[in-house]
Amino acid sequence: MEKGDFFKQLAINGKKIGYFDISCLENKGASDINSLPFSIRVLVENLLRKMDGRVVTEKELLKIANWQKSYDTPVEIPYHPARVLMQDFTGVPSVVDLAAMRDAVRNLNSDPEKINPLVPVELIIDHSVQVDYFGTIDALKKNVAREYDRNQERYELLKWAQKSFKNFRVVPPNSGICHQVNLEYLGRVVIQEVLPEGPVAFPDTVVGTDSHTTMINGIGVVGWGVGGIEAEAVMLGQPYYMSIPQVVGVKLTGELNNGVTATDLVLTVTELLRKENVVEKFVEYFGPGMNALSVTDRATIANMTPEYGATIGFFPVDEKTIEYLELTNRHEQAVIVDACSKAMGLFYTGNEHPEYSRLVELDLSTIEPCLAGPARPQDRIPMKDIKRKFAKVLGCQYNSDAATADLSTFMDESGSTTKRASSCIPVSQRLVDLDINGNPARLGDGSIVIAAITSCTNTSNPAVMIGAGVLAKNAVEKGLKISSHVKTSLAPGSKVVMDYLASAGLIPYLEALGFYVAGFGCTTCIGNSGPLHPSIEKAISEHDLNVASVLSGNRNFEARIHQSIKSNYLASPILVVAFAIAGRIDIDLTTEPVSIDPNGEPVYIDEIWPSEAAVKELIQQHVRQQHFRKEYAKIFEGDEFWQQMPVGEGTTFNWKKDSTYIKNPPYFDNFQPAISRPGDIEKARVLLLLGDSVTTDHISPAGAIPEHYPSGRYLIENGVSSKDFNSYGARRGNHEVMMRGTFGNIRIKNQLVKPKEGGLTLKFPEGTEKFIYDAAMEYMKENTPLIVLAGKEYGTGSSRDWAAKGTSLLGVRAVIAESYERIHRSNLVGMGILPLMFKEGESWKSLGLNGSEAFTIKGIENMKPGKILEVIAEKSDGTSVDFSVIARLDTVVDVEYYENNGILPCVLRKLTL
Repeated sequence: MEKGDFFKQLAINGKKIGYFDISCLENKGASDINSLPFSIRVLVENLLRKMDGRVVTEKELLKIANWQKSYDTPVEIPYHPARVLMQDFTGVPSVVDLAAMRDAVRNLNSDPEKINPLVPVELIIDHSVQVDYFGTIDALKKNVAREYDRNQERYELLKWAQKSFKNFRVVPPNSGICHQVNLEYLGRVVIQEVLPEGPVAFPDTVVGTDSHTTMINGIGVVGWGVGGIEAEAVMLGQPYYMSIPQVVGVKLTGELNNGVTATDLVLTVTELLRKENVVEKFVEYFGPGMNALSVTDRATIANMTPEYGATIGFFPVDEKTIEYLELTNRHEQAVIVDACSKAMGLFYTGNEHPEYSRLVELDLSTIEPCLAGPARPQDRIPMKDIKRKFAKVLGCQYNSDAATADLSTFMDESGSTTKRASSCIPVSQRLVDLDINGNPARLGDGSIVIAAITSCTNTSNPAVMIGAGVLAKNAVEKGLKISSHVKTSLAPGSKVVMDYLASAGLIPYLEALGFYVAGFGCTTCIGNSGPLHPSIEKAISEHDLNVASVLSGNRNFEARIHQSIKSNYLASPILVVAFAIAGRIDIDLTTEPVSIDPNGEPVYIDEIWPSEAAVKELIQQHVRQQHFRKEYAKIFEGDEFWQQMPVGEGTTFNWKKDSTYIKNPPYFDNFQPAISRPGDIEKARVLLLLGDSVTTDHISPAGAIPEHYPSGRYLIENGVSSKDFNSYGARRGNHEVMMRGTFGNIRIKNQLVKPKEGGLTLKFPEGTEKFIYDAAMEYMKENTPLIVLAGKEYGTGSSRDWAAKGTSLLGVRAVIAESYERIHRSNLVGMGILPLMFKEGESWKSLGLNGSEAFTIKGIENMKPGKILEVIAEKSDGTSVDFSVIARLDTVVDVEYYENNGILPCVLRKLTL
C-alpha cells in the first residue's frame, strides 16, 4: 500500500491544497468508511497520513480503518496529535520536566537541544489567579497584581521556555481560560502544513494537559486530556499509543424548552452518561436535535466530557461550525474547513448513517432546570427538588406543606402572605448573627457564601452570560440586593465576554449585585476562590455549619471549591445570580420568592427570568466579530506586568537553589542508559486504604496548603510565611512541596485511620498514626515498598499528573483498585507505578483485608498486557489471603513504559541512544 495513492488535491480560492482521501481505503482492504463514526474517521486519516512503514505500518492503518464496535482484547494504534495544549498548573511541571531532561542529556555529553517540541505547543496561563479581592471595580487589578507577586518565579520559567524552546507559545496571564481561548481562537479545525507531497490539509487534533481539553470537540476537533508526562512525549515527537475505542452514539432529538439552558442540558447528560458507563469510550453526538444547539451549547456539553467519564464528546463539523468560525473572525479558516471537511468525508449533514458500538437517545424537550451537587457533577438535582435534597444532606425532615412555618420573613406589612409562601421554612434553624464589614448578616446551614460566575464551561456561551446579565438587570430594577455573607465574583474565560456584555449595557447591573470582574482565569472553578471573611470562617468552624457555594463550573468535589464549604452546587450563570440573591441553597425557587423588594413584596423567579426572545435579540445585536478580532489580535502580548518581566537566557535553565516554587526534580537522578526491569514486589505495606470515587483532587489537592501539614511545615522551614503559601497548584514546579502534599486533601478518607479525615495513616507494623508523607519517608528508610488499596473509579477527575508523580515519589510501587479512571491509570503507568485491578466482584472488603497486611505481588517479570498476577497478603497472625489481580498495563507500550520506570526515562533513552 503506497501512501501516495491516497493523495488528492482540491482548489480553494485559486490555490491547490492536498489531502489524504480515506474513502480510497475501501479498495485496499478496508470496510465501508462511510459507516464509520466521524471521530474514528479522523483517526483513520491520522494514521494514513503518518504511515511510514516503521512507526505506523499498513497493519496499524487497517486496524483502525476496519474499526469494530467492540474488541475482546485491547487493540492499540500509534496516534500522532497535531498539537499540544497546556495550562500553567500542569504546564509548569511539564516545562520543569523538559528542563530537567535537557540537564540529563547534557550530563550524558549530548546536545540538550534534542529536547525540543516537534509539534506546536500552546500554554495558556489561567490557573493561578485567585479571588483575593471581589465586589469592587478594582478587584481585577488587585487580583492580577497579587497573582504576579505570588507567581513571579513560575512565570519567569514560562517566559524562558517560550524563548528557549521552538514551537512553544505562551498566552500570558489575565487573558482568558485555555479551553475558551482554544475554542475561540487557537482551534484550527483543519490544519495546513507543507509535507513532502506539498501543501496538505488535515484535521486538527490535540491533546491537552487538562481534562477539559475536550471542549474543543464542540467544533469538530478530536482532542482530550492526558497526563503531563504523556503530553511531553507527544511534544517530543513520540506517538500517543491508544487502544481503539468503542464509540457510543448519542442521538439528540427535540429542542430545549424556554427557560432551560445548556447548563441544565450538560448536567443531565453527565448524569445520563455516567449511568451508561461510557468510561474510556468515545461519545459522538448526532441527530436532528443538533440543529437546535448552538456551537457554544455543544462546547458546554463537550467540556464536561470528563465528568461523564468518556474520552471525547464529539460533535462533527457542520454548517454551524462554519458560522462560528466566521463569527470568531476566522473567515479564511472557515472557507478551508468547509471545503476540506467535505472533501475528506468529515462534514455532517444529517443524512449520514454511521454505525456505533451502541446508541443512547436523549429528547432535549425533557430537560428541566437543575443543579448538581453537593459533591459530584453527576449528582443532578432538579431545581424544584434542591430544598428537599439539601434537607437530606443535613439529615433533616423536609415538610413540603410547612403548615406551621414561621413566614414572617416573607410577609408584607399587612401580615398577609402570597399563595406560594407556604413552604418557605428553612430546613435548619441554626442561625448565627454576624457583622461583615459593618453590615449585619445571618448565617446558617444552607447559607450561600460563594456565588461565582466562572469557568470556560459556561462563560464561553453568550446565551447564559447575557441571560445572567438580563436577570441581574431585572432584579436590580426591582430593588433586590445580595446579602453581605455572599462572596460574588465574575471570571470570564475570555475578554470577549466583557466586550459583548458592555455592548449590551448589562455590566452595571451585574456589578450592582456584586459581580465585578475578579479575573480572566479559572478562579473558583479550580479552588482559587480566595478567603472567606474571617467572621464567616469562624462561624462555620465553631458551629460546624454546612454552608454552600453555587458556581457555573464543572466540578464540585469535596474541599475543591473551598476547604470550609461542604456543599457545592453547579448551576448556570443565570441560576448563580438567582441563588446569590436568595442567599441560601435550601430554597425551592419554583414556589418560593427569590427575595423581598424594598416595599416588602415577594419577588419570584419568573418575574426576573430572562425571556429567550430577549436573550436571542441581544446576542444577535451585541456578540460581534469585531470583539473577537480586537481581543485576539493582542492575545500573546500580555499586560504591563508580563512585558516588564525579565527573561532568562540559555539552552538549559538556571535553577535557583533557594526557590520554593521551581526545583530540579529527581526523576533523572542516577539515570542509566540501560534498562533495569522491575521484579516482584516483596513485603509491601499499605500506605492508604481507600473507598470508591477517590479523585485526583483527593490524591493531589490544588487548593490551600494547611500550615500544620507537611507541605506547610516545609515552606515555613524554608522561610515562607503562611500568608505567602499560595496554593498546591501554584507550587507544582517544586517536588518537595508536592510530594508532601500527596494524599494531603483534608477530606480524604483513609480507612486505616477512620473516622478521621485528612492526610493521615498508620505506620506498620507499629500501628502508629502519622502524616502520610512522614510515614512514607520512614518506610523508605526501611526499604519497604508501598501499595495503595482502593475501590471503584480510582483517580476520577482532573488530568493531574502530580497525582501519579507524588505517589511515585512517596515510594508507592503499585495500586490495587476495583476500577480506574482513564487518565490517572495512564499517569500511573507513565510514572512507573503498576496499576492492578481486583477481579470482577472482588474488593479489599470482600477479601477481608484491613490494610495491616504485608503484600507480595508475584509474576511481574516477563510482563505482558493484562497479565494475571498473584498476590499474597500476610496477616500479623501468620495467616494469609491469596488472590489474583489483573495488570492494567493495557498495551505493549504500557509495558515498555513500566519497564523503563516511566515515560520520561523511556523517551530519554530513545532520544540519546
